[in-house]
Amino acid sequence: MKLTKEAKILALVILGIFIILNGSLYVVQQNEQALVLQFGKPIPPIKSEPGIYFKAPYFLQDVVKFDKRILEVNLEPKTLPDVQQKQVIIDAFVKYKITDALKFYQTVQTYAGLAQKVDSILMASLKNTIGKISFQDLLSEKRSKVMKEIKSGIGDKADEFGVEIIDLRIVRADLPEQNINSIFNRMISEREKEAREYRAQGEEEAKNIMARAEKQQTILVAEAKKQAEISRGEGDAEAARIYAQAYNKDPEFYNFYKSMEVYKEVINKENTQFILSPNNDFLKYINKSGE
Repeated sequence: MKLTKEAKILALVILGIFIILNGSLYVVQQNEQALVLQFGKPIPPIKSEPGIYFKAPYFLQDVVKFDKRILEVNLEPKTLPDVQQKQVIIDAFVKYKITDALKFYQTVQTYAGLAQKVDSILMASLKNTIGKISFQDLLSEKRSKVMKEIKSGIGDKADEFGVEIIDLRIVRADLPEQNINSIFNRMISEREKEAREYRAQGEEEAKNIMARAEKQQTILVAEAKKQAEISRGEGDAEAARIYAQAYNKDPEFYNFYKSMEVYKEVINKENTQFILSPNNDFLKYINKSGE
C-alpha cells in the first residue's frame, strides 16, 4: 500500500516534532543541578529540583549538569619548606560542594578546571601554614589544627568559584628520600647522646647512694660499738661491784674462788708444766688439799 503525498508530509511533520521535542526536553535527577546554555552563554535560573524541563532545541540551547553531592579533589603531592627550612612532602585531598552552579560554570566550567584552581590556592595556603610550623608538628596532635588553618585559607577563595570547602585532609606528611638517612642518623646521634647523659646521671646517683649508704653504715657501726662499750663497761662495773661485795663478806672464800678459776684455766690444759717453788702462793690451795 502506497502512502499518499499528504500522509508522507504528515509523517515528516510528526518526525520533525518528535526530534524537536526530544531535543527540548531534559531530565534533572535528584543529585543534579542543571544550567541552560544558549550559544555557550549560561541562561539563569539554575534548575536544582528534580524533574523534566523544557528548553529550546539543541541547536539553539544546550544543558550542562553538575553534581549536588560532596565531591573530592585528590591533589598532587607538594614539596614545601617548614619553619626549619626542611623540605616536607605534603599529600592532601579536598572535599567540596558546588553551591552556585552559575558561578562555577563562569569561573572554572568543569571539575578539572576547579581542580587546577584549588591546586593553586592550596599551594599558597600550604606555603603560608607549613612555613610556620615544624615537620614534627605534622606528626603530632597539632596536625588537626594545621589542617583547619589550611582549610580556612582556601575557603574564602573557593567561594569565588561557587563551591564550599567541606573538608581538607593531609593524608601523608613525609621527608624527601635524600633527607631521610640524614634525619635518621641525626636522630640516632641525639638518642645516643641522651643515653650517655642518662648513664652518667645514673652512675653519679649510684655513687651518691653508695656514699650515703657507707656513711650510714659507719654511723651505725660506730653507734653499735659505742653501745657495746657502754654495755661492757656497765657489765664490768657490775661484776666489780659484785666481786667487791663478795670479797668484803668473805675475803678468804673470794681468794679461794678466784684461785680455783685460775687453776681451771691453766692446769686443765694438756701438757701443762710449771716450774715453781713449793712455797709459791700460786700453789697455796693445792698444798693445803694435800695436807
